[in-house]
Amino acid sequence: MSQKPVRVLIIGAGGRGSTYAAFARQHPDRMQVVGVAEPRDFYRQRIADTYDLPDQNVYTDWRQAAGRARFADAVIIATQDAMHAEPAEIFAGLGYAMLLEKPMAPNEADCYRIVQAAKNNHILFGVCHVMRYTTYTRTMKQMLDDGAVGEVVSIQHLEPVGYWHMAHSFVRGNWRNEAESSPMLLAKSCHDLDWIRYMVGSECRSLASFGTLKHFRRDQQPAGASERCLDCAVEAACPYSAKKIYLGMLAQGRTGWPVDVVAPGPTLASLTAALRSGPYGRCVYACDNDVVDNQVVNMLFAEDKTAAFTMTGFTHSGQRKTCIFGTRGELTGDGEIIDHLDFLTDETRRVDTRLIGDPSMLGGHGGGDYGLMDAFITAVAAHDPSFILSGPDESLETHRMVFAAEKARHEHSVVDLN
Repeated sequence: MSQKPVRVLIIGAGGRGSTYAAFARQHPDRMQVVGVAEPRDFYRQRIADTYDLPDQNVYTDWRQAAGRARFADAVIIATQDAMHAEPAEIFAGLGYAMLLEKPMAPNEADCYRIVQAAKNNHILFGVCHVMRYTTYTRTMKQMLDDGAVGEVVSIQHLEPVGYWHMAHSFVRGNWRNEAESSPMLLAKSCHDLDWIRYMVGSECRSLASFGTLKHFRRDQQPAGASERCLDCAVEAACPYSAKKIYLGMLAQGRTGWPVDVVAPGPTLASLTAALRSGPYGRCVYACDNDVVDNQVVNMLFAEDKTAAFTMTGFTHSGQRKTCIFGTRGELTGDGEIIDHLDFLTDETRRVDTRLIGDPSMLGGHGGGDYGLMDAFITAVAAHDPSFILSGPDESLETHRMVFAAEKARHEHSVVDLN
C-alpha cells in the first residue's frame, strides 16, 4: 500500500514559502499543501490557486490556522525573521512537525525559546540551512570524512553577495535595517557560519569580527543625484540604479525574483509605478539602511582549527568560494566544482558536482532547496529525524556563533563561546 503524502501548512507565502511549497508540485505523491496563512492578497491567493485549497484553509493570519485543531502533518514557517518565535512556539505545542526558515530569530533568547518548544513537545524540527543539503556540500563533506585532506586545519570562505543583490535586499529591501529585521550576518550569512561549522566538524570556541557600512550612505551620494532613480540626472552612471537593475531585468524577460518582489506579476507599467513610489525605487544613498555592506569573521574551533569568513556586497552575484586546508591536502570549491590537491602525490583531481544527481531538482541555492525539502518530507513520512541535517541543537549552536560574532563586532573584542 502506498503511503499518503505528507500534508503541509504554509505560514508566510512569499519567496521562501512558495519555493518550499513547490516540492508538492514535483512530488504530489509525497507532499500535499493543505493550507496557507499570508496577509498579502497576491501571495496568499497564488498559493490557494496553485494548490486548489478550500476556503476554510486559507488565512490572512497564522493565528487563525493555529486556532484550529491540527489539520496538517507539518508546518513550514517562512514569515519575516522577527515573526518566527510566536508561531513556532504555538505550532510546536499543537504537535506539528516543523521546518523553520533561517534565521530562527533575530535574538538569542527567541532562538532558545523556539528550540525549547520543539524539544519539549517532541516534534520533528528542522531549520532551513539549505547549504547543508546541496550535492556540492554532501560531496565535499564526504571527501573530508574520507580523509581527502587528512585533518582539517583551517578554512577560508567567501560569500559574494553581489552588488545588485546587496542593493535590492540589504539597502532598499526588507533586510536593510537591523531594528526592523536583523544584522546582515544573521540575515544573509548565518548559514555560512553554520556551513563552516559543519565542515570543520568541531565546536567553535572563540570569534572576532569587523564590519562596516562603507558605501551605501548619504555622504557617498554622487553630486546631482536625486532621492529616486527615475528622477535622477546621474542615474545612467550609477551601477546601483533601480532603473538599470529592475527594468533591465524585465527587458531580458526576467519576471521572477527579484523583479516580482518589487511588483508581483510584473509588467512594464506596474514595475515602473512601483519604482516611482515604492521602496525599491529609492536612491541607494538615501535609504534608511544601517546593516553592514562588508564584514569579516575569524573563528577558533576546538582542536586548534581556524576559519576566516568574508561577506561583501561588492562582487558579482555568484557562488560562494571556499578553500579547505588540511594536513594531507587541500580542497578548493566554487559551489559546483571541487578541486582536490593531494600532498602525497602532488596530483589534483577535479569533481564536477553538477554531474551528480538529478538535474531536474529544484534549482534554488544550488539544489539545496530541493535537498532540504526532500530530507524534511522523508523525515516526516518516516518519523525519523536522522534525515534532517539541521536540527534544533546544531542550529542553535551556529546561531550562537553569529550572535557572538556580532557582539565581537560591536565591542571590538574577542568573544568566547561556552
